[in-house]
Amino acid sequence: MAFFKRLFTWWNGSTLGTQLQIRTKAVKVGEDEYGNQYFESTKLAYDGRTRRYVTYSNYAEASKVPPVWSGWLHHTYDELPEDIDIKVHGWQESHIPNLTGTPLAYKPKGSLDRGGVRDKVAADYEAWTPGD
Repeated sequence: MAFFKRLFTWWNGSTLGTQLQIRTKAVKVGEDEYGNQYFESTKLAYDGRTRRYVTYSNYAEASKVPPVWSGWLHHTYDELPEDIDIKVHGWQESHIPNLTGTPLAYKPKGSLDRGGVRDKVAADYEAWTPGD
């Protein structure tokens, strides 16, 4: 079943075409803390740069790519993230993928997912009713 999921859906990992490209023309260069694997082609593309790929560990979600790997994928820098001394400041939070649509998504007070009832405030309005 997993084979057919990969063959016919793009959101369950990489497509068949991407897998063929990676298997024949790229080498694995690393893996991140989410289990995503990163590859770089062995030949230059038409623009004079190498192609870089990511295969997601499960569901294909671009926000699961940490910032250091995103910089490498987009040719912001040529060195691999483990070869770069990136200074992490105390005020920086660790990377979190987009949680929208998951049980961990942010639901503010008054959200329909939290009951949909908001607190009354002092400057609240009165709803119009017909016949007033």
